[in-house]
Amino acid sequence: MSQQDVRIPTPDGDARAFVFTPDEGQGPWPAAILYMDAPAIRPALFEMGERLARAGYFVLLPDMFWRAGPYPPLDIAKVRAGDPEMQAMFGRLRASTDNDRAMRDTRAFLDWLSRQPKARADKVGVTGYCMGGGIALRAAGTYPGRIAAAASFHGGNLATEEANSPHLLAPKMTARVLVAGADEDRGYPEAQNTRLKAALKDARVEATVSIWPGAKHGWVPTDMPVHNPEAAERHWTELVALFDGVLK
Repeated sequence: MSQQDVRIPTPDGDARAFVFTPDEGQGPWPAAILYMDAPAIRPALFEMGERLARAGYFVLLPDMFWRAGPYPPLDIAKVRAGDPEMQAMFGRLRASTDNDRAMRDTRAFLDWLSRQPKARADKVGVTGYCMGGGIALRAAGTYPGRIAAAASFHGGNLATEEANSPHLLAPKMTARVLVAGADEDRGYPEAQNTRLKAALKDARVEATVSIWPGAKHGWVPTDMPVHNPEAAERHWTELVALFDGVLK
């Protein structure tokens, strides 16, 4: 599996990112963006980028915390346990981005993909996890002419009462959408699931929106304490089917 470190120019500087491509063939392959979860760039996300590439995709994994500069691997267990050093680093990383900056970055990512000879990027698929789930939906509503498939897994705050909630972008979306919420997740309770489903239906967006029973927040990455192998495999099956059906 080919992995390459890249720098992508944005209006705010050069963003760190990683590219994964299939072992077989020369491309061009359909392009996909994998939006990370809050525990940041680490080996478990590289595993995910590699697996999606093996399914036949040119995968871009951007570091959404690139503005914070270099950082060591984040120990999420220590963060949850209240370790002061890890909590301080986590706070610094989270403060380095926001909705507007994430969308400026996404525009730069899409433009960069369009210049890659091995990427077929006229229509792009996006998938996101935890905080990345909200970024994926927001991207689909912000760049509807470019994003044809969007998936969110154990994302939070997808359909809140805030004025900038992602679900309010539903009327602008043209992508096919897949949302799988986590069970017993305070960031995405049943009320939000119902609100998001209604917003996408009213906007006539082709979408599958649900909460997966027994799958806790963070179930996909293999290094998370709540990793659920069965639900993670279901995620891969449904994600690849979504992308294949739209991008291939």
